[in-house]
Amino acid sequence: MSGEHRNLWSGRSLALIGLVLFTVNLRTAVAALSPVYDVIDAELHGGAFGLGLLGMLPPLCFAVFGLITPSLARRFALEELLVGALAVMLAGHLLRGFAWSFGSLLFGSILCFAAIGAGNVIVPAIVKKYFSDRIGQMTAVYTTVMSIATFVPPLVAVPMARAVSWQFSLGMWGLLVVFAIAPWGVQSVLNRRAVRGDPGIAELKDRAAKRIARSRTAWALTLTFAASSSVAYTSFAWLPQILTDVADVSPAAGGALLSLFGFFGLPAAIVMPPLATRVKRPAVLVWLGAAFILAGVIGLLTAPHAVTWLWVSLLGSGPLLFPLALTLINLRSRTQQTVIAVSGFVQGSGYIIAAAFPLLVGALHELSGGWTLPLIVLGLVALPTLWAGRVIGARRMIDDEAAA
Repeated sequence: MSGEHRNLWSGRSLALIGLVLFTVNLRTAVAALSPVYDVIDAELHGGAFGLGLLGMLPPLCFAVFGLITPSLARRFALEELLVGALAVMLAGHLLRGFAWSFGSLLFGSILCFAAIGAGNVIVPAIVKKYFSDRIGQMTAVYTTVMSIATFVPPLVAVPMARAVSWQFSLGMWGLLVVFAIAPWGVQSVLNRRAVRGDPGIAELKDRAAKRIARSRTAWALTLTFAASSSVAYTSFAWLPQILTDVADVSPAAGGALLSLFGFFGLPAAIVMPPLATRVKRPAVLVWLGAAFILAGVIGLLTAPHAVTWLWVSLLGSGPLLFPLALTLINLRSRTQQTVIAVSGFVQGSGYIIAAAFPLLVGALHELSGGWTLPLIVLGLVALPTLWAGRVIGARRMIDDEAAA
């Protein structure tokens, strides 16, 4: 794809429609589950352990399948991988929609989360392949769609569970998967003459991909992504309880403040990708995200009762690092082959850290009997991004670092 700026719909209408429909499905399976877990638990008896297990699965599956997907890209075209991921996701939604035991619900969820983990890695490469002239704009589109797909399902999950059943409330999202399969199925047929096992991908896997871990820029992006995801998953797991204990807010107010935290992902998704393509010093954006995280944590530590909403808003602004990191994966990679390898490395490694962090925070709370130590550790996750911003600001290309 030429870097020339051309009409958005020119020769890539199916890809544009397919990208939007696919990214709609990248968060619904996660967001629709926890609001109706009480109803599910009353029937399937998963208990607190089941809730904790289901809460740990998304980042764990994202990590595992983020690391696996670049290997699959050696054998299949990107479009074929998307169709395969959607087929697995549809099976997961259907299994959850007909779940008869906690085990079947768990297996269906694993299928959904595994497909999402693969999709997380593939989407930046799709943007590079079809929209290399509009990386910032299209990254903003798909991260915005993901943000909307995160906060809409919880709004309808409980009403649908009450009106029909919790199975229907979970399974109905499979309809969106069906819509997404159509454009990518057609696009896959149109591109079937493309060589499978692209030699560029194979070469990157066999030679340069092993060296990606030696790339300073790849590690900088990993630390940036990990900081954002760790704060997000820890906050969604613990923030209401933290606010109840340290700021004396009611449980209802804690839930509302958690929604406020999540809301800030939407403006970040809209603003950060195009901004990252225009600023001369992207390091400033990385450091801004780190500053937001530190300011939010310091506020909760020193003055939790005063302007609690401000500290939560600052903490929620920190994960602007998420769309920023996804944009920089493309901006610091020359080819789609590099993008998918780097995306797998950054997201796979980053989600491993993010999966462990809520458990670490919970363990520190149990050991210390309070939230001071856990909050300090949460703030410390922002510090490595100070180094990461400096490395990213050097504007080195990961292809060059991997080949050096």
